[in-house]
Amino acid sequence: MPAQLATHSVNEAAPSHWEAELTLDFALRGHKTALVNRSHRGPLTVQRPFYPEGEVCHVYLLHPPGGVVAGDRLTINANAETAAQALITTPAAGKFYRSGGGEARQTVNLTVANGASLEWLPQETIVYEGARLDSSMTIDLAENGRFIGWEILALGRPAAGEGFENGSANLNWRINRAGRLVYLERLRLDAAAFQSRWGLFGHSACGTMFLYPATPLHLAAVQELIGEKPNRGVTLIEGLLICRGLDERADLLKGFFERVWGLVRGEVVGKEVCLPRIWAT
Repeated sequence: MPAQLATHSVNEAAPSHWEAELTLDFALRGHKTALVNRSHRGPLTVQRPFYPEGEVCHVYLLHPPGGVVAGDRLTINANAETAAQALITTPAAGKFYRSGGGEARQTVNLTVANGASLEWLPQETIVYEGARLDSSMTIDLAENGRFIGWEILALGRPAAGEGFENGSANLNWRINRAGRLVYLERLRLDAAAFQSRWGLFGHSACGTMFLYPATPLHLAAVQELIGEKPNRGVTLIEGLLICRGLDERADLLKGFFERVWGLVRGEVVGKEVCLPRIWAT
């Protein structure tokens, strides 16, 4: 989820709320994918495209205010046209700051045409104690569209001695294939879910990863990768591979998802893993 650079604070007396929207369209031009449209309103944009692996277009989302506060509304739309290949990531962790009672909202809409691939691989989102986040992601896949994506949350800041004794994160995922709903989930994380055995049981990092199309062979490969490791899971539903994880640190969970990515990307996207350069900075 995109948020980086300088921070800004909540001023209850004179709130400053950001309304931002970004739309990206990717299309095949010759032998590589081009970013043929990038329109934005408010403080949400992208750097110029990068091509570290040739044909695939890599873009980095930028949110100059640096963090999201109560009342902010961010909307991201990305469309991969027929045969296009695009990867979207962020330069740094996203940040949702403490709320005085209002809610911050992020909406992501991703559309993948036949023969296209789209990878949504943001760095982790830090939800500060007391923050109130509402996040919705809708993925519309054509029958032969290809998708890999993840969402990683860090609740509180354990390194700073901060837990998650108040606040909430509402996460909504909707995945459609060929116009038919194949996956719908609504998840609420609050202080009770953070502490309880039926929830995160004190783990500050949680994440979900989706891959399509996947086969029982991909499922078996990820199951073998997980082995007997605790707090990791994977399932296959109508060709959609769903991986989940809990951890003490978001970077460890991201590392697990990267290994899953390495196992399946060659067959799903047709390319071996190429780490975005920004991850190394």
